[in-house]
Amino acid sequence: MFANYLIGLREGLEAALVVSILIAYVVKTDRCELLPRIWAGVGIAVVVSLAFGALLTFGPRGLTFEAQELIGGTLSLVAVGFVTWMIFWMARAARGISVELRRQVDQAADAGRSALAVVALLAVGREGLETALFLWAATKAGATGAESTWEPLLGAAVGLATALVLGWLIYQGALKINLSKFFTWTGAFLIVVAAGVLAYGIHDLQEARLLPGLNTVLFDVSGIIPPSSWYGTLLKGTLNFSPRTTVLEGVAWLAYLVPTMWLFLRMVRSRTPASVPKQPQPVA
Repeated sequence: MFANYLIGLREGLEAALVVSILIAYVVKTDRCELLPRIWAGVGIAVVVSLAFGALLTFGPRGLTFEAQELIGGTLSLVAVGFVTWMIFWMARAARGISVELRRQVDQAADAGRSALAVVALLAVGREGLETALFLWAATKAGATGAESTWEPLLGAAVGLATALVLGWLIYQGALKINLSKFFTWTGAFLIVVAAGVLAYGIHDLQEARLLPGLNTVLFDVSGIIPPSSWYGTLLKGTLNFSPRTTVLEGVAWLAYLVPTMWLFLRMVRSRTPASVPKQPQPVA
């Protein structure tokens, strides 16, 4: 549940910052008549993201077991790719987010009534679709027993609600957050979560008989860490740890985690203070 809360918090805060930058710039430039277009784009993005999440959750249920595992494994790999790109994109391009969004607002304001709604839709929709896909994959990987029904979704919903409140407080100037440290720590944690999602995706593909080695076990500590125990559930829910891991799962986990974390930390260390995302200033 905690992993899903953190995913919802991080991705929700990114989307909230994007929206607050758009709104702050429109208000500061005395173009408040454009605000309904921004909110229309945000609303459409939210609806599309929820519909996509529902499709992922309920769509494959009528298929055979092998087909479900094939779809689940493939989408898990896609989710890992998306979240990895998002983490590195945020670390590299944070400095220019505000400037780029303002440029798009200026262009959209002259292009027509629907253009600004499209800007907001694309800016928020990208975050929403990535969040829905990764939450679905992480929930599928980390869910055990009764938790598979509602607890992961509750964690994500609370994280998103927290992000909305933080985004509003930042916009109002009532809260100062070191966004550089926030995105660094959450980025590092999400890399660990993504490594677990990748390993679980490999396991799904093994279950679907697309990949070999389902019975070639690297380690099995189920006797020491029962999956139904509170600590087994905690490890599964936060790190996607599987007490019974195949060789291919373990190799995939290490092959992703070590180089990805090294590259991420190297990028963070080389980043200058000027690259910290700028917080929107309060509107008088």
